[in-house]
Amino acid sequence: MARPERTGFTYTGNRTQGGLLLGIAPERTRELLFDGVAIPVAADGRFVIAFDRDAAPSATLVATRDDGQIVRDTLTVAPRAWDISRLSTLPKIPLPQPEFDRLRPAELAQIVAARRIQTDAQGWRQAFIWPTTGRISTLFGSQRIYRNGEAGSYHSGLDVAKPTGSVIVAPADGVVILAADHPFTLEGNLLMIDHGMGLNSAFLHLSRIDVRVGDHVRRGQPIALSGATGRATGPHLHWSLRWNAAKIDPLLVAGPMVEDERR
Repeated sequence: MARPERTGFTYTGNRTQGGLLLGIAPERTRELLFDGVAIPVAADGRFVIAFDRDAAPSATLVATRDDGQIVRDTLTVAPRAWDISRLSTLPKIPLPQPEFDRLRPAELAQIVAARRIQTDAQGWRQAFIWPTTGRISTLFGSQRIYRNGEAGSYHSGLDVAKPTGSVIVAPADGVVILAADHPFTLEGNLLMIDHGMGLNSAFLHLSRIDVRVGDHVRRGQPIALSGATGRATGPHLHWSLRWNAAKIDPLLVAGPMVEDERR
């Protein structure tokens, strides 16, 4: 007896700001649009979408099947309460000039170019693990508001306090798309890994990078050592995740750390 055809969407993940969803499209989908932008669909119908820290309250998926049928789904995106620190007596301190202005454009160009690289990585299909464990010192999405209501940039990743030289592992399979050969002004020694389908990880402030651009890495494989390079007040790992332009909360992707696994 033939099984019934899959005509709707299914999802696993977090429908919230900073959340990541793995989905399965209706069978025989030939085009899939997420808020009007085409996104890739794997041969088995699986796809990835994510919601930025400041995502709108809803998002829309539109699948066009081979027979021309249109399948729509509107997703409700739950808001989150972010960790906001109001430092009303302190001014926002600008970054050092003019050396920063001289170096920063080339660094940003490297980061943007790396994120444009498309690879055959399949890590997006996996359950992510923590690249290191320990005390979370800064949460994703946290922000400071300074004197006169001037807002600082929100924290686009998650910080884990670790002594310099602690081993960092790949949270999922991927391909190295950037391995800085010198410390960047803000990020320090920067390593970026593509997990496929527009999903990538960045690891900042490293003391050493042990992989090269183009390397295929496996989940759990040692890739670097933690440090305090770049703009850092102490040794830690800053781990950030992005899906295309959307900044994602690593805590929602990797899940809570298990207390007895912390090291």
